[in-house]
Amino acid sequence: MTRRKKTTRFACPFIAGVDEVGRGPLAGPVVAAAVILPPRPLPRGLTDSKALNAADRERLDEKIRARALAYAIAEASPAEIDQFNILQASLLAMQRAVQALWLRPGAAWVDGNQPPPLGVPLRTIIGGDGSVPAISAASIIAKVERDRQMVAFDDQYPGYGFAQHKGYGTAVHRAALAAQGITPIHRRSFAPVARAAGPSQMDFDDLMR
Repeated sequence: MTRRKKTTRFACPFIAGVDEVGRGPLAGPVVAAAVILPPRPLPRGLTDSKALNAADRERLDEKIRARALAYAIAEASPAEIDQFNILQASLLAMQRAVQALWLRPGAAWVDGNQPPPLGVPLRTIIGGDGSVPAISAASIIAKVERDRQMVAFDDQYPGYGFAQHKGYGTAVHRAALAAQGITPIHRRSFAPVARAAGPSQMDFDDLMR
């Protein structure tokens, strides 16, 4: 009788799930993640990060980081968002995340319909963050990372409510912009921020470039 040594088999090539978070806010970076999951076991409950509450995201974030074969998180700064526009900055963040993986993927599955320049075969999947486990995992760890950054910014720039709204254009945030002006983490190319900056500040910034 022939005995075979049991080995762990992984899908080949390794496939990275890629997603970004933070396109809509008026402040803070856009953050992307790339995740290569093992075939099994997968953390239970993987889905679009927006469909989860904060506690479930934190729980899954810990499990994803522990079980992933590889993961990486990257970002594009508010200044890069202003320089390139939010779409191109999002694609740049995703490209950086894939490039930062220690395990090079043979392919990538990307949420949405806009393909970033990854240098590997890729597939864009609309709604992939809710249907493809690796993309869901990327969505979750990117969201947790960005939320943590915005909580830290709340201490650095008090009075804006970053810990609560994470930079989105809520009534509280817009009122703080009107009362206190903009901070270095605001996206000056976004209309509500540009209005709060005022023409004198915008003219000064243009002269300094």
